[in-house]
Amino acid sequence: MSNKIIKKSGKSLISVDIIEKRIFVMRGEKVMVDRDLAELYSVTTKRLNEQVKRNLSRFPDDFMFQLTNVEKIEVVAICDHLKPLKYSKVNPYVFTEKGVAMLSSVLNSERAIQVNILIMRTFSKIREMLFNHKELALKLEKVEQKLGQHDEDIQAIINLIRQLHAEPEKPKTRIGFYQNK
Repeated sequence: MSNKIIKKSGKSLISVDIIEKRIFVMRGEKVMVDRDLAELYSVTTKRLNEQVKRNLSRFPDDFMFQLTNVEKIEVVAICDHLKPLKYSKVNPYVFTEKGVAMLSSVLNSERAIQVNILIMRTFSKIREMLFNHKELALKLEKVEQKLGQHDEDIQAIINLIRQLHAEPEKPKTRIGFYQNK
């Protein structure tokens, strides 16, 4: 499984790392901005959005949505490479994993197919990492619970050892003369 798209000259055009940096979470979904996708597909953003609008029935709300002004500002703050969007009058569209998959059917070129395959692999890799992260977090929680119980047991043992090492209390001897009765 290749993680790069290779030019005929042998040079790498796109890597998984580049795609990973262009995926972010918005409205609880992992998405990519139309501008980034257009760059990856080697088309203009205008051309990409034209194709989407011509095939709008293929892009329901869970495949693609337009960012609000507040979301656009948030995205620009998070992603340095999207600073030019700050001055754009039009809010960008973002595509979920399903929307990106659908783009390959409306952008019918060899490059679009190769880029789509790589993007799908990247989304899968991210999903796998998140799953492994959750699994690791659960294991860590179990270890912490066990250690918590062991800490209590160890503290009880230390307290017992301290009691054993403490000097026993001697009965106080009375000073002075005593009269036996």
